Amino acid sequence: MVNEIDIQAIKNYLLSLQNQICNTLQQIDGKSFHEDNWQYTNGNGGGCTRVLENSNVIEKGGVNFSHIEGSELPKAILNMKPKLIGYSFQAMGVSLVIHPLNPYAPTSHMNVRFFFAEKEGCDPVWWFGGGFDLTPYYGFKEDCVHWHTEAFNACQAFGKDVYYQCKKQCDEYFYLPHRKECRGIGGLFFDYLNQWGFERSFEFMQSIGNHYIKAYAPILASRKDTPYSEKQRDFQLYRRGRYAEFNLVIDRGTHFGLQSAGRTESILMSLPPLVKWVYNYHPKPHSEEEKLYTDFLPIRDWLAENASLQQ
Repeated sequence: MVNEIDIQAIKNYLLSLQNQICNTLQQIDGKSFHEDNWQYTNGNGGGCTRVLENSNVIEKGGVNFSHIEGSELPKAILNMKPKLIGYSFQAMGVSLVIHPLNPYAPTSHMNVRFFFAEKEGCDPVWWFGGGFDLTPYYGFKEDCVHWHTEAFNACQAFGKDVYYQCKKQCDEYFYLPHRKECRGIGGLFFDYLNQWGFERSFEFMQSIGNHYIKAYAPILASRKDTPYSEKQRDFQLYRRGRYAEFNLVIDRGTHFGLQSAGRTESILMSLPPLVKWVYNYHPKPHSEEEKLYTDFLPIRDWLAENASLQQ
């Protein structure tokens, strides 16, 4: 079992993916990411965090690679997998969040990861996880259709129902129960994937990683120069509050990172740089802002909107 798992191949892919995504985003933005290499203080390993702040297009963006090893699993994992008490672990992945300056350009998130645990006298345990999702502040049907079409393309070679299974899991995961609303328009989410065997599971993780930038780059490039006013900026900052609430209160990745004594700066790089909370806010009826709530945040089958897929 151990010999079938090529950890170095996963690491090589993840580092290449980080480079590819950063290079594409730098071409759109015009400035380069700042690179910050760090060591894991609670075990072995570390990572490379790349951050772009207050730039031409990206107000704050982080593309983080990490590979850490520890002797004891954090509670975020043990709560889900109590049978892993006493196992040592390795975890590696690429995680990113891009917060554009322009309110008409959506925030995007992507994560692909691999987890490996072992204990003397026991078979090793491993799985892949990840996905990507989009959080618009002002919705555009064509952007949502494009995003979900690329998500569909990422899954197509792995089974006809895989996209819809991962979309459903994404819609369920990126949901704020205390607000009774989705964080954005969804995308893909999968976790604990090992039933396909190592090679095919790894191929699926790579497909998700590779399709993220295909999905996001055209949207960012087309929206980054849209004229906006202080009104749109205020609404963007208000809606960013939902992003902060989800990441701090609900997100399992944030909990895993903090509980494993990971690097706090890298873990919390996903938070937006500026946020507003307004008491008891309600958008004006029939406004652009209300359309986000009525037309985009409710769960929809965006593929049904793509005529080319209905042929």
